Amino acid sequence: MVTINPSGPSHRNGDSSERHVPRSEPTVSIMIPTLNEAGNLPYVLNTIPNWVDEIVIVDGRSKDDTLRVAKVLHPQIRVVNELRPGKGAAMRAGFEAAKGDFIIAMDADGSMDGAEIGAFRDALAAGADYVKGTRFGPGGGSADITRFRRFGDSGICLLIRVLFGAHYTDATYGYIAVRKDCVATLGIDTDGFEVETLIGIRAHRAGLRTAEVACFEANRIHGDSNLHAMRDGWRIFRTIVKERLRGKIHE
Repeated sequence: MVTINPSGPSHRNGDSSERHVPRSEPTVSIMIPTLNEAGNLPYVLNTIPNWVDEIVIVDGRSKDDTLRVAKVLHPQIRVVNELRPGKGAAMRAGFEAAKGDFIIAMDADGSMDGAEIGAFRDALAAGADYVKGTRFGPGGGSADITRFRRFGDSGICLLIRVLFGAHYTDATYGYIAVRKDCVATLGIDTDGFEVETLIGIRAHRAGLRTAEVACFEANRIHGDSNLHAMRDGWRIFRTIVKERLRGKIHE
């Protein structure tokens, strides 16, 4: 992993130099997969900075008021309806649909803070192609992780390090960002929660410049998680083995 310093100067920090910055600076899209998240969207959308250029909701056939709430809060929000089930399918559709130069993916359950979006943008602006949020690196944390899931993530990080040489401190967190022109390189072809692990492996194998930024994971605000630790852990393990058996990804 190539370490990029995400603390470089921002062109949107409101100082006097902002007037002289051309609008040709990279645009930013926020991509949010949703499934029955009407109770959480008011918090999630209100944490997104107003300098974000585009918000894309990828909805997996929600049966509640998810889409109505999204449109009321942000009338200009873009909605992509994804018929295939699973977070991976939603991520693939969202990355394809987003138009920004930088695409930042976050969850809709209220566990991710939109105030951290600036750190992802700054890391990409500093030269990273792919940015991983980490709950377990310096400065990170989680109020939601169980001991079992924490142990599982540590094992996954170790396995990825041994099999691929990628030194990640968090393998399963879904707060990530990528340059639009690098999306095709990832070749996302999985539909479940294993998608975050797959993206991390593919980014490393493709030689993308990678950075980690510290994040704090809060508890889900409303509703139940669609994650099942045992089932999805097994899917992640199978994905890692499958990737190890594949040939090197070619650009």
